[in-house]
Amino acid sequence: MKEAERFIEVMQREFPLEAGLIHLNHAAVGPWPRRAAEAVRRFAEENLHRGSLHYGAWLETEARLRRRLAALIGEEAGDIALLKNTSEGLSVIAHGLSWRTGDQVVIPAGEFPSNRIVWESLAPQGVRVIRVPLPLDEEAPEERLLAACTPRTRLLSVSAVDYATGLRLDLERLGRECRIRGILFVVDAIQWLGALPFDNRRIGADAVVADGHKWMLGPEGLALFWCRRELRERLTLHQFGWHMVEAPGDFDRQEWRPARSARRFECGSPNMVAIHALEASLSLFGELGMEAVAKAVAANVDHLVARILDHPRLEILSPEDPARRAGIVTFRHRRVSSEHIYRRLMEERILCALRGGGIRFSPHCHNTPRQIDRTLQRIDAIS
Repeated sequence: MKEAERFIEVMQREFPLEAGLIHLNHAAVGPWPRRAAEAVRRFAEENLHRGSLHYGAWLETEARLRRRLAALIGEEAGDIALLKNTSEGLSVIAHGLSWRTGDQVVIPAGEFPSNRIVWESLAPQGVRVIRVPLPLDEEAPEERLLAACTPRTRLLSVSAVDYATGLRLDLERLGRECRIRGILFVVDAIQWLGALPFDNRRIGADAVVADGHKWMLGPEGLALFWCRRELRERLTLHQFGWHMVEAPGDFDRQEWRPARSARRFECGSPNMVAIHALEASLSLFGELGMEAVAKAVAANVDHLVARILDHPRLEILSPEDPARRAGIVTFRHRRVSSEHIYRRLMEERILCALRGGGIRFSPHCHNTPRQIDRTLQRIDAIS
């Protein structure tokens, strides 16, 4: 079987969505592949009939998940922590660092609240947040961010892909310049991981955080947290418990110290249900290869952008340059309100979102050009 045919066969098997339903909302909450649902079903049956008899096997699944997440960003499994969500991961950094009055944090303007509120919460410590507008017609948004950095800038935190417009930043450029200037570089990769290859050995971020429920096709409530080992030692811990210590199984030991690995950020019992689901979801990327997944996402996005640009009544609100895109495309109708079209699409079971002043579509690798064409036909009928 040819690779293209095999890819289609796997997509059809793994995503048996109900007839008539088109899921173009992976930038919000994505559907699970069949293997994730089956993993949770098996895990539930095991709990029902055998309880925790095979807890050791559960820990092996957890270890596989850490390895898969590490491979997804080009780092090592021992440096991966499993946290609840992106907000928690960013908060670990924000409130783990020692700040001085007058320190600055630079972020893009219009950031998702996860990458804004955590830094604004540092105001009582005298930290100032600098919000930098990134117009879509700007050729080098990275230069705007770097120009806003001053000798007082301690940290630059960016969404790798903007949740509203889909603008994709040149992370290597930002990482390289932050290293030169001695600025900590934090990446919220939630709209990147699972849609595009990510190699932090080239990017050089000091911390990478991302939930698993969007492009990684996993459940809500489980996120990747990685930070550089040197930074890990500098972060003051604010959550404590039996799981974050160096000897978590020695319950009678009175002396303790934080784990040397990233597990020091995991204070209590792991979310085993979500671990089984996300590990299964990521096995799909391991089977197909991240390059093939990214190629399929890009093909869908390219098709969607081309159709919007050719449509006389639609206006694109996302980058037209393929190098600036990931999986998000936002647009609006020139005559009909986005709210009206969004409402009608959702009524017809075409999942999308209202973001950035328009309608946001975010197709993944299992979507097809035919679904995109059908969706745009429905917009014509609605408007």
